[in-house]
Amino acid sequence: MAILRPFRALRYDPARVQPQLAATQPYDKITPAMQEKYYASSPYNLVRIILGKAEPGDNEESNVYTRAATCFADWRRTGVLKPDVEPCLYTYTQSFTVPGSDVKAERRGFIAAGQIEEYSAGVVFRHEQTLAKPKSDRLNLLRATKAHFGHIFMLYSDAGEVDALLASSAAPDIEVTDEYEVLHRVWKISDPAVIQAVQEKMKNQRLIIADGHHRYETSLNYRNERRAAAETEITGRDRLENPPYDNVMMTLVNMNSPGMVILPTHRVVHGLTNFSDDKFVEQASKHFRVEEVVGTISAAHATSVLKEAGKASTALIAVTATRAFLLYAPKSIGNSVFEGFSLRQQALDVVQLHKGLLEGVLGLSRESIRNQENLSYLRDMGEALARARNGANVSFLMNPCRMEQVRDIAFAEEVLPQKSTDFFPKMLDGLTMYAVD
Repeated sequence: MAILRPFRALRYDPARVQPQLAATQPYDKITPAMQEKYYASSPYNLVRIILGKAEPGDNEESNVYTRAATCFADWRRTGVLKPDVEPCLYTYTQSFTVPGSDVKAERRGFIAAGQIEEYSAGVVFRHEQTLAKPKSDRLNLLRATKAHFGHIFMLYSDAGEVDALLASSAAPDIEVTDEYEVLHRVWKISDPAVIQAVQEKMKNQRLIIADGHHRYETSLNYRNERRAAAETEITGRDRLENPPYDNVMMTLVNMNSPGMVILPTHRVVHGLTNFSDDKFVEQASKHFRVEEVVGTISAAHATSVLKEAGKASTALIAVTATRAFLLYAPKSIGNSVFEGFSLRQQALDVVQLHKGLLEGVLGLSRESIRNQENLSYLRDMGEALARARNGANVSFLMNPCRMEQVRDIAFAEEVLPQKSTDFFPKMLDGLTMYAVD
């Protein structure tokens, strides 16, 4: 059962600082240049909490986490951040142009405090593996601040009933346009009847983590720490029912909505000393049908070719310094190359690429792929093409993973390779915040 609750979000007081100057992209999408820009935009920009600057002489007593906690406490004490008067759900919409096109879209969702569940409970499902280092970093921040500043992006499935319940004709309470020209708008929903209706509609939902796997598992680990500490502290009294740390801030989006966009992430292989076009084609032909693409290939042409070829099966385009090849109709499904992968996983373009080509043909180890030693990931197809033409060994251009593939993999309790999905746009940090102290 998916248990969702209204909460009194901490929000920026617009009389003190405009959310436009304070909200940020998620911490793992902030480049050093973006970090500098955020620091310059306002002394209250959230980057000081979610991705503060290291300083010379940092130690256990003074570091990015202790400074984050001090900022957060000061902003609450001085009223820069204020809690809403009553518990609310929050409608959240994002209006944007789909990258690489002139198509306008809107993604609708809502923000709630969602009860944290073990994966084994069959309520929350993942589709990605997580790494220890990012979880350790986020756990240190959560321990220091005792608050959530960003969203766990969750997917559910219905015919639009929940969105209809939460629709509002009022002016938004928050409106921010980010650096990618995405318009973010938030409305408070405090009507108890509406909240109860949404809770009832959602209670039998199974939720899939779209973005935020590391932060979800961090929240689970933190909850377990707090529960263990609470049990130790109890002396003749009952444990607090539904303590704040049992929940995490989620934004829930209907996976069937037309505004659901997944972008491809292209791969660029570099630094291989023995790479040759002819050898690659010879070896790749063992795994795929291979056809050379005649003429100069552009991003628009590649997108069109991939879209058409991908209707029937896996399709990739491999681009080298002077040539391009369409790889399609995989031959190796079911063989030993894919031992340990289900047929569902083997049908994914990204699995065929990673196991068949990156590991099988180019000889990259799983560890080197995980550490990105000879591999770069790019959203922009034009840049991936340029890299291939200017010194990289080969760029692999891809179709996006489809929503139904993510759904089926997650519900089967399987996982995708890293960087398989790029849900666009990202949800801004700092629109609403959830304190667990």
